[in-house]
Amino acid sequence: VSKDMLGRILSGSGEPLDGGPAIIPEKRLDIVGAAINPYSRSQPKDFIQTGISTIDGMNTLVRGQKLPIFSGAGLPHNEIALQIARQAKVVGSTEPFAVVFCAMGITSEEAQTFMQDFERTGALERAVVFMNLADDPAIERIITPRLALTTAEYLAFEHDMHVLVIYTDMTNYCEALRETAAASEE
Repeated sequence: VSKDMLGRILSGSGEPLDGGPAIIPEKRLDIVGAAINPYSRSQPKDFIQTGISTIDGMNTLVRGQKLPIFSGAGLPHNEIALQIARQAKVVGSTEPFAVVFCAMGITSEEAQTFMQDFERTGALERAVVFMNLADDPAIERIITPRLALTTAEYLAFEHDMHVLVIYTDMTNYCEALRETAAASEE
């Protein structure tokens, strides 16, 4: 991991997809970390403004909370995820804010849309984007969210940043789990 990951678009295994140089790590971390005991965490209280009035008013997102976006086929869940990535901020905080965007099992067309939107809007400057494509190996799809969370924890705990992690599409991740479990006869 490295702070130089900010502003970069990486594959599901952490290799640069944006044509930039390889990431020179400041630190090497295990991506199979222990879960944080929810009871030992501090009470969530810092409001994260998404810029989407329905979420900000009816289902307020606070630091340390998960916000699932459930969607049917053909509905704009990816557009909502991109809008949140562009607009999210912690209101009243002077600490730096980063977004770790993790796309799993997406099509090349979706990947191009994500990359163009991040670059066009300037949101890439404060983001680390992991992209695992549909034709990438299933095992890479399983490690992609682990890389994203390890990166987020590094930015949060080592660089005192507020970090928002966005995953899309969990269905593809679950299918990769099923595929690898079936292959190993589990």
